[in-house]
Amino acid sequence: MSSKLLVIIASGERETARTGLMYARNALRNGWMEDVKVVFFGPSESLVVEDDEVAGMARDVALAGESFACKAISDREGLSEGIGRLGVKVEYVGSIISNLIKDGYAPMVW
Repeated sequence: MSSKLLVIIASGERETARTGLMYARNALRNGWMEDVKVVFFGPSESLVVEDDEVAGMARDVALAGESFACKAISDREGLSEGIGRLGVKVEYVGSIISNLIKDGYAPMVW
């Protein structure tokens, strides 16, 4: 089994997003997995900009590892600049997600 993890934070529900981010942050800090990547996708992108605690967790994850947000959604919603200020890479994520899964990253969706 792979020890590489792709955490996809899709939920706009605060507690769900916080739980996923808490796991990702701790996995990165404590070396639980060989590698952890995080993708913010859909409703979670608004939450990252609007909720200070979630934004802080997103910043922590971006500093500890590689994280992305969907450019198509964040551009449409006017969120790209705010997300980028947190250190999260704003890119088109469809091919990124697909390639990470092909490369053996196990997806965990929150």
